[in-house]
Amino acid sequence: MKTLKQINEFLDSQPIALVGVSRNPKKFGYTAFKELRDKGMNIIPVNSEADEIMGIRSYRNVKLLPPEVKGIIILTKKDQTANVIREAKVMGIKQIWIQQMADTKEALDELKGSDINFITGECILMHYKPHSMHKFHGSLKKFFGRFPK
Repeated sequence: MKTLKQINEFLDSQPIALVGVSRNPKKFGYTAFKELRDKGMNIIPVNSEADEIMGIRSYRNVKLLPPEVKGIIILTKKDQTANVIREAKVMGIKQIWIQQMADTKEALDELKGSDINFITGECILMHYKPHSMHKFHGSLKKFFGRFPK
């Protein structure tokens, strides 16, 4: 289980790129990007098929991100996650959040033995200025002793 110190270190590494932002408002990748942005996160979209999302310049892949990006949130399909991590390593990105359901053994193997601070098994929306449902889920995790300490 990751610690709150690791999570806070990640959240402090802004600007953060969100890899797997969707242009479809019904998809989680769109909702997460919009919510994080609306809450004030300095977040940059990455979508392999878009040059702009919600009026913000989008990058086609991690290798094209500006050098000031120090962290990424991965919301891709499982079969793309390990490749995104490989790109991030080449770019020197040391903060990686793999959103729930995007991690794989191959992706985690890419991170073993590295000096990258990585978060898995957690929802970014529960940790960055949570409200409503995400705040409630966090309370439940705390009650059952499953919230990072």
